[in-house]
Amino acid sequence: MSYDKKLLIVILRTLAGASLFALIPVCMPFAWMDAIHRALGLGPLPDVPITRYLTRSLSAFYAMQGALLLYLSFDLKRNLHVIRLFALLGVLFGFALLIIDLAADLPLLWIIGEGPFVMVFCMVILLLIQRIRINSPAMTGRAVTPTR
Repeated sequence: MSYDKKLLIVILRTLAGASLFALIPVCMPFAWMDAIHRALGLGPLPDVPITRYLTRSLSAFYAMQGALLLYLSFDLKRNLHVIRLFALLGVLFGFALLIIDLAADLPLLWIIGEGPFVMVFCMVILLLIQRIRINSPAMTGRAVTPTR
């Protein structure tokens, strides 16, 4: 297996593992969420239905994303096109997060560590996919037609 494929697998599984940690807040007592919110300097976390819903459903969604990435990482040849779509959408998502974080007036470290981090991570995935495709046309899952 090439270095690029191994690195892509490591990146996908690292991102998957980090995303799966989001299972913790799904079950976390709200008081703990409030304590974390306060520790980040964001003040008290509003204890209203929409906040309870969003904190848990978003965490569950991130965990689901992590499970999907982990699954996709076990068969690059078959899933490379899906991983590419994920990474393309991830770049757009990272840009959206940057705009949202700026508009929400979140702390600078949060702003830098979320949207730009997602964009860079996904661009690295796209670069690795491109390198894999160049070095191994069979990885695209499409038949390679010989030139005449």
